[in-house]
Amino acid sequence: MKNTKKLLMMFAALSAFVFCLTLDAQAQKRRTTRKRATTTTRAANTAAALAAANAAEIRSNAEKVSIQIKNVTKFVYLLGGIAKNIEDIDRDAKTKRLSQAALNINDTNKKAVLQSLRNLTAGLGALESEFRAKPALRNYNFHIQGISDMSLQAESLADRGQFTDSGKMLLSIVEKLSDTLVALP
Repeated sequence: MKNTKKLLMMFAALSAFVFCLTLDAQAQKRRTTRKRATTTTRAANTAAALAAANAAEIRSNAEKVSIQIKNVTKFVYLLGGIAKNIEDIDRDAKTKRLSQAALNINDTNKKAVLQSLRNLTAGLGALESEFRAKPALRNYNFHIQGISDMSLQAESLADRGQFTDSGKMLLSIVEKLSDTLVALP
């Protein structure tokens, strides 16, 4: 009987030990399943948040492109009336004697136009570098690429007194900005 009791106790202990191992295995399976579901959910949430952030970034920069289109268009409109007068006075100054006051006013107008063009160039350069730097906008960089170089060319033309040609270069910038705006979702 002692052997039977001893054998029975050993069998009960062994059964309890095997039962505990089974519980641990099931607990590990459940945790693994939960982790996978949580990881998948987190990945989906992260992807959705990233897509929303990218969409907001694109929308914000579409507004910036629109603002630059307006700025350049207004500048070209104003330049159209001023450029002809500046170029005419420069031409007349070489052939005729003009008053010093007229020449001073013309120089002041030239400096004001050049400063406005430099400010415009700075804004266009900042916009182009945003498209280069931000991951959400890199796909659209191709459309806007080169506007800062074009604005520097327009500035150079104006600096040489070729204000009409400078305006034509600015119109090319408006075209590029418009193409960029169309490409943005």
